[in-house]
Amino acid sequence: MATLATGGLAGCAPGRIERFATWAEARNAVFALAQPGSRWRSNGHWSLSQALQHLAQSIEGSLAGYPHMKPAWFTRTVGAAAHAVFDARGQMTHPLDEPIPGAAPLDAALLPEAAALRLLRAMDAFEAHDGKFAPHFAYGALDKPAYARAHQMHLAAHWQQFEETRLA
Repeated sequence: MATLATGGLAGCAPGRIERFATWAEARNAVFALAQPGSRWRSNGHWSLSQALQHLAQSIEGSLAGYPHMKPAWFTRTVGAAAHAVFDARGQMTHPLDEPIPGAAPLDAALLPEAAALRLLRAMDAFEAHDGKFAPHFAYGALDKPAYARAHQMHLAAHWQQFEETRLA
């Protein structure tokens, strides 16, 4: 379970966060990255900003719809099975540099703080939403609790590539 420490993110070393236990816990972790002077970076193919933009796109897609959907046969079979396995394990795995199909390109020049704020806005909009959700591009129809859990697992999966930079 991810934990927060005053002024930073405890346990954010790569490979340490397996899951966010609550939506609030995930939001607090993102909020810490939005602070001016944050010393976090990504050790993956995408920069920290790009990874945060990708996470925002995922949550935004659950509200407004995803640009491209997998075929219905896929969402009913492979996608539903993958979601069930991830849900049972409480942990998602996927290539961490795989874009959402059809999503806008990630802006390499966007500051991480701005990307974190976009993600926070998406999280707030998701939390406030009380209507129907768009089907997930791979998993199909999900209700709010299932989507929240999927988003939390997605956030935790990407958190594995974040690390704090050390001052010289």
